[in-house]
Amino acid sequence: VKSIAQQENISEAELKTIKGSGLEGRITKEDILGFVANRGNQPAPQAAPVQVATIPQPATSAPAATIPVSAGDEIIPMDRMRKIIAENMVKAKQIAPHVTSFIETDVTNVVKWRNKNKAIFEKREGEKLTFMPIFVKAVVKAIQDFPMINVSVNGENIIKKKNINIGMATALPDGNLIVPVIKNADQLSLSGLAKAINDLAYRARNKKLRPEDTQGATYTISNVGSFGNLMGTPIIPQPQVAILAIGAIVKKPAVLETADGDVIAIRNLMFMSHSYDHRVVDGSLGGMMLKHVHDYLENWDLNTEI
Repeated sequence: VKSIAQQENISEAELKTIKGSGLEGRITKEDILGFVANRGNQPAPQAAPVQVATIPQPATSAPAATIPVSAGDEIIPMDRMRKIIAENMVKAKQIAPHVTSFIETDVTNVVKWRNKNKAIFEKREGEKLTFMPIFVKAVVKAIQDFPMINVSVNGENIIKKKNINIGMATALPDGNLIVPVIKNADQLSLSGLAKAINDLAYRARNKKLRPEDTQGATYTISNVGSFGNLMGTPIIPQPQVAILAIGAIVKKPAVLETADGDVIAIRNLMFMSHSYDHRVVDGSLGGMMLKHVHDYLENWDLNTEI
């Protein structure tokens, strides 16, 4: 709502005239878009534009080149959500110098553990057990090892976050992207994480998320493997300073060290890529944090309770 208000130059006085349909009268995205659609039909009170969170403004870019349109080409106007996503992505790249580290992880134990427990969990809880709760658990433990990855930048100050709130990038049926947030993920068990993730994913796909469900993330995970991709170079969502992309799990031959020498075995391998803001996260911190996620997944205890 704040982004739309700023983009449309909606004054604070105008905002006060909008009747909110959300919880406790809050103004929702639908409310403000309806106001914008009908704005030309009513006089707008004159007042200073509404003030929003202070973030560094990117330098003005050069005018976009004219794109030639050939016969038969289709012109599709961006919807409001796609415009906001596009603007946020451009800002994120202009504000934060991105660096990405990669690692390949043997998740054979994770796959075995899930195969052993998914039927038990579904029978007990009535819900699917995906890999995401395991990934979130490993990320939370790594953040606890390296708390300076759980920060934001405000001018020349670094804000170290107390809570660990994990954003979960989710593709919507219409092709847009939304990031629901698992609040206080460090305080949830594996079972609690599984329930929270399933609930957020379901409500995201069915447009039932509340505004607070997408606010307050301190670190984000993007599962590009769900599309069959091996790896990606994700863009860090502001004001976070890092994001992890998880690739598809693929069976491959791998060299294992045993007491009797090296052997080749079929293992479940997965790439992870870690993008981080080089203003405050150096290669050592970004790389070590990724390595700890890798170690937690490779050494997953097959006797872990769910």
